[in-house]
Amino acid sequence: MSGAKVSAFDSEILRSAFHSAIKEENIPESGWLEYAAQLIRDFTGTETVDPDLLDWIVRK
Repeated sequence: MSGAKVSAFDSEILRSAFHSAIKEENIPESGWLEYAAQLIRDFTGTETVDPDLLDWIVRK
């Protein structure tokens, strides 16, 4: 990721928050990538999203 780094611990927290949110808010699978990307952008404060982190977060 250019700019902000996300630790392994923070990655786990982001993934857990993502999976909780999609269940609680009934987010359709078609919206998962954008939701996770926005979660990462909000957390890091940057527009750049690491595609590997994004893929890992949305993985079932």
